[in-house]
Amino acid sequence: MATMARANSGPAYPERFYAAASYAGFDGSPNSNTKDIASRFSNDVALILYALYQQATVGPCTVPKPSSWSPVEHSKWKSWQQLGNMVSIEAMRLFVKILEEEEPGWYSRASNSVSEPVIDVQMNHNSNVEPIIENRNSFAETKIISAENGGLMETQDKDVVSEGLGSIVVYDKWISPPVIGQRPKARYQHGAAVVQDKMYIYGGNHNGRYLNDLHVLDLRSWTWSKVEAKVVPKSVESPSLVNIAPCAGHSLIPWENKLLSIAGHTKVPSETIQGKAFDLQTGTWSVLNTYGKAPVSRAGQSVTLVGTTLVIFGGQDAKRTLFNDLHILNLETMTWNEIDAVGAPPSPRADHAAAIHAERYLLVFGGGSHATCFNDLHVFDLQAMEWSRPTQQGEIPTPRAGHASVTVGENWFIVGGGDNKSGALETVVLNMSTLAWSVVASVEGLVPLASEGLSLIVGSFNGEDMLISFGGYNGHYNNEVNVLKPSHKSTLQSKMMEARVPDSVSAIHNVTNPTRDLESEFEVGHEGKIQEIVMDNIDTGHQKFKGEETTERIIATLKVEKEELESSLNKEKLQSLQLKQELAEAKAQNSDLHKELQTIRSQLAAEQSRCFKLEVDVAEQRQKLQTMETLQKELELLQRQKAASEQAALNAKQRQGSGGVWGWLAGSPPQNADNI
Repeated sequence: MATMARANSGPAYPERFYAAASYAGFDGSPNSNTKDIASRFSNDVALILYALYQQATVGPCTVPKPSSWSPVEHSKWKSWQQLGNMVSIEAMRLFVKILEEEEPGWYSRASNSVSEPVIDVQMNHNSNVEPIIENRNSFAETKIISAENGGLMETQDKDVVSEGLGSIVVYDKWISPPVIGQRPKARYQHGAAVVQDKMYIYGGNHNGRYLNDLHVLDLRSWTWSKVEAKVVPKSVESPSLVNIAPCAGHSLIPWENKLLSIAGHTKVPSETIQGKAFDLQTGTWSVLNTYGKAPVSRAGQSVTLVGTTLVIFGGQDAKRTLFNDLHILNLETMTWNEIDAVGAPPSPRADHAAAIHAERYLLVFGGGSHATCFNDLHVFDLQAMEWSRPTQQGEIPTPRAGHASVTVGENWFIVGGGDNKSGALETVVLNMSTLAWSVVASVEGLVPLASEGLSLIVGSFNGEDMLISFGGYNGHYNNEVNVLKPSHKSTLQSKMMEARVPDSVSAIHNVTNPTRDLESEFEVGHEGKIQEIVMDNIDTGHQKFKGEETTERIIATLKVEKEELESSLNKEKLQSLQLKQELAEAKAQNSDLHKELQTIRSQLAAEQSRCFKLEVDVAEQRQKLQTMETLQKELELLQRQKAASEQAALNAKQRQGSGGVWGWLAGSPPQNADNI
């Protein structure tokens, strides 16, 4: 099978735009043949092309909203108005890009006399395509990931970078650019970040050995180079150098003019999460000094930048204990805080993906535990501090862990990962407003894009977004770079046709905010009904409604619905006010209880201290009592000895007195006094 890739797209702007506009059926006036355009393109594409044509030729929409009840005119005006202040050349470029996505060979058909050079890229591993030379111009080939045998095709010409990623129309397909320079060592579980058209790769795991090298890929020249980083002393007083330990499973976050490396496993585990910073201006590493209670050390966590804070969720420590806690690091004060969330959190996990939507909602998808992988989606409201689990729409991805993700507008792209059996082959995207999944691209075989622990960043080339992946592990370690250009049609359509979402309310708001703004629901819902009418009738161009009665009936129906919604809105506002009052009372009561608890705790501590002193006194008294008992026994013994002595003396005296009387009677002379 062969894929035809355009190497040269004809004239430059604005001539290219006018040729495309003429081919599409726009004759240069605002009232172009809508019927002819709608017959060639889908309704959505027709509206987008019209709006971009007006923006490119007239400028931003300044005309008032159509007063007549014409769904076609209302739809065209709204499509144009939603482009805002987009510059003319950007509108021209998007017009041509969308036309090329719809009809890749439009230019060759438009210019019958000039044959446009194309490149025939064979989709197999052994293809060797030579540049085509036509009209003295050489066009290099591109490289596309094959869907057969998992093979990859390599380009040999460095110039294909500007041609292949700039003007060649290859959207929603993974391409491997011809990078030069010394590639980093193959790895996974590394950190990646992009700063000013440069992708930085730091650390990772290779054959079970942690790394601490830093590499940079210039996205303009696609050249690898290694950064010879220096380290700074711990302090002026302590000139010893900082130890930048090799790590894996960390997160690399760009912040101001630095790269922040947060968490990750090291050979000698630490008790808490450690952070370090690489200064892009001085090329030096330093340790982040933080305050507050830092989270337990871990890897496989998600770290999401929200304003001036980092939100850390989940992960696994060195003892394989899984977490599902939430922590915040304020980058201005460098202070840690743990989030006391309500609602049912995700189960403990690691190697998941997280993204922020509308600077408020943290989305967490997938990940794994010790025995299973997940494909559940959870949303954390950073204002309400509440977890919820919304209903997913579309083609829900298979369970996976170790995947990588990045956001482009409201679209969340997820690549790689896998379960315990195989790697995930599909690149999927989630519209974070509607929570609808869709598949962007698919690969086959053991390719790096079906690996775990790969990285994914979003870069830019000629004003177009690019998804850039690196590394990963799928049985062997990889160090390849792959690029995907998401189609402009999908992102632009999702922005311009936003009013067509059912009930016109974001799916996330439906889940996380039950008292949603019914007023906006009515406004967008009203426009949604008009859009549906437009889509049903755009094929007929400027056809009018069948009768005035139909129009009046629709208006009357909309008025009734408006009154009902306004009534519901008032009820919801009243209920919301009551809930706010109850919440305020509950908070006040909670504050009083907290104070009372603190008082009781203080009293308890005092009582415990007093009891301890009493126990010491009792022990001393017991010891004294034992001493007194011993003395009492000794006293009794002495008293008995004394009594015995006195009795003996008394007996002796009695014997002496008795001997004198009998002696006198017997005529014995009395003894001298000295002998007594």
